[in-house]
Amino acid sequence: MSLPLQATATDQLVGFGLVAFSLVLFVYYTLWIIVLPFIDSDHGIHQYFLPREYAVIIPVAAGLLLLLFIGVFIMFVMWKSRKHAKKSD
Repeated sequence: MSLPLQATATDQLVGFGLVAFSLVLFVYYTLWIIVLPFIDSDHGIHQYFLPREYAVIIPVAAGLLLLLFIGVFIMFVMWKSRKHAKKSD
């Protein structure tokens, strides 16, 4: 019976970095969408945020890119499996 593998220090550091990045992004987006509309437009905090139009454009573009990459990945896997199926015939 073998022991489960432990994550290396590099894996833990990369994981921590991804979690920290996601947390910062979530807090920034939440402040941008939920809190910022209730603060006066002449307040200095508005200089740290993009215009509100980007609150819709950026997630839509990211979603479309994600769908594109998923589609390309599926196409590539299907193409590779078809190649292997032809070789074995």
